[in-house]
Amino acid sequence: MKLPKELIEKFKEPFISELENYINSDVELIVKVKSKRLLENKNGKKYLLITFEDKTGILRAIDWFNAEKNNSKVDVGNVVRVNGKIVLYDGRLQLNVHQDSDLIVLNENEYSYERFVSESKIPVDEIISKLFEIIESIRNKKLKQLLEEIFKNDKELFNKFKNSPAGLKVHHNYIGGLAEHSITVAKMCDNVAKIYPWLDRDILITGALLHDIGKIYDYEINSKGIEITQTGELIGHIVMGYEIVNEKIKKLNLRGISEKLLHMILSHHGELEWGSPILPKTPEAFVLHMIENLDSKLNRIQNIKEKELETNPNKKWSDFDPNLGRRLLLKHTERG
Repeated sequence: MKLPKELIEKFKEPFISELENYINSDVELIVKVKSKRLLENKNGKKYLLITFEDKTGILRAIDWFNAEKNNSKVDVGNVVRVNGKIVLYDGRLQLNVHQDSDLIVLNENEYSYERFVSESKIPVDEIISKLFEIIESIRNKKLKQLLEEIFKNDKELFNKFKNSPAGLKVHHNYIGGLAEHSITVAKMCDNVAKIYPWLDRDILITGALLHDIGKIYDYEINSKGIEITQTGELIGHIVMGYEIVNEKIKKLNLRGISEKLLHMILSHHGELEWGSPILPKTPEAFVLHMIENLDSKLNRIQNIKEKELETNPNKKWSDFDPNLGRRLLLKHTERG
């Protein structure tokens, strides 16, 4: 992941993505513990194998000197300060922890969450410009008025929308992820409406932009990264989204648009067992479910491929992904 110059200059300690410039050099890092294993070699010497991460990637590390001590000090999820030497091992970067280096667990006020929460690769200005372009294309005056009320007039709601993630782990789980996902789904729905002109394009696009609006209250970003809120845990984004849109419709006294639009918000997960209280029962609701599910899965697949190949460029198959229910082919080799 390439970082902007101003972000690199803000932090003294390098990000993982920069470490190829530090091969055979000593470094001090601030990283999060992704996994750890206390192991023993064939001679009976114990060592600690750790996987560190930040928002730019993951890094294998090995501690030959203070394995048991450091293993007892840190837990998965801790943010630590560590010193060591960057080397190439089996074609991959590795941190060899220094003999005199203890893993120092940092408090929340000793590091910035910006190290660990990724941002959309698409510039926020580009995302928002496309959002307003889509809104301008809506011909139904009531739907356009509703979208302008939400995204132009309600500044607090709009700021939450453009900065919120769309997920905790599965898809678009980064700053700006909600806006990116919503605009992508709207663009894809627009293309479907061109192929099937009998669809109600305006209600379809409006539903696409608003289907996940409740997620502005689902997640919060803090020093631990992205966490689900109490509201998100107890109520969830489908109900919250329904309430947000319904309140705006009532405020503007927009008659004749609520039922179909609110149905799309309630049914966009597609199945009762996937969290929707009702199945999609209009053509536009059905399209929205299929498209938003497609975008979610493609984003998940993209993230898996990037992270797996970053760790091991020669890896052919991904690890099993429980959300997709399968492994993924990362590199195709022609047979014969």
